[in-house]
Amino acid sequence: MNRNAGNLDRGLRIAAGLALIALAATGTVGLWGYVGIVPLATGLIGWCPAYTLLGLNTCGLRKG
Repeated sequence: MNRNAGNLDRGLRIAAGLALIALAATGTVGLWGYVGIVPLATGLIGWCPAYTLLGLNTCGLRKG
């Protein structure tokens, strides 16, 4: 797994994931809010399987 998510992308994913999980934990949104685990996990590891399938890379590093 090569990193394919850049720092800004990762930060936004982590923030969105934490926000969704917090909203679900407080009962503000339904159980669907726990889907925030997905962006949180992809933000923490820096790799997004959807980006791989689509050939996207927001990481500043280029394969060479």
